Parts: sequence; C-alpha cells; structure tokens
Amino acid sequence: MRAGLVLLLIIAAACAPRPDPRVAEGERLAQARCASCHAVGPTGASPRPPAPPFRDLHRRYPVDQLAESLAEGILTGHPAMPQTSFDQAEIEAFLAYLRSLER
Repeated sequence: MRAGLVLLLIIAAACAPRPDPRVAEGERLAQARCASCHAVGPTGASPRPPAPPFRDLHRRYPVDQLAESLAEGILTGHPAMPQTSFDQAEIEAFLAYLRSLER
C-alpha cells in the first residue's frame, strides 16, 4: 500500500507543469525597472497611485500586444514615466511574468 502511494506521488510530480524560467527573469526586470512606480507583484498598491498595478494590466490591455511597445520604447502621455525599451529576450520574460499575474 505504501509503495503504491510513493509511486503515485512520483508520477504526480513528474506530470506537474514545470514553471516557465522566463517568469523569474520577468519579475526581476519588473522590480528593477518598474517597481518604483507600479505595484509589480500579486498584491499591494502602486507607490505612485496613478500607475496601474501590473496584476491588473491584462484587464486594460491585451498583454501580448505590449511586445511592440516594449521593443520600440514605451512612450506615454505623461512626463513622470521614463522611456524604456527591452530586447527580445527581455520582452519574452516580461510578458511571461505579466501573464503569470493573470492567474
């Protein structure tokens, strides 16, 4: 009986989805480049109240459509947000992180 339980646990662990390694890199990028204004995690308020929390971005924008803006440099209508751009690997990681916040 016990051997059956151990085997079941091994099979369950082997079948569990593997975390996307890009998510951790995307979180690091969000912390480094965005956390001074935006709430970048699953909870908490943004340090700058008008800056939307990242966990809510998918409600405002199709997150995957942000790739072009991230590549070209985010330009906004307000002077408080600095212009920044991401390379392709950073975009993939950043978007993977944003998608992880949708859950």
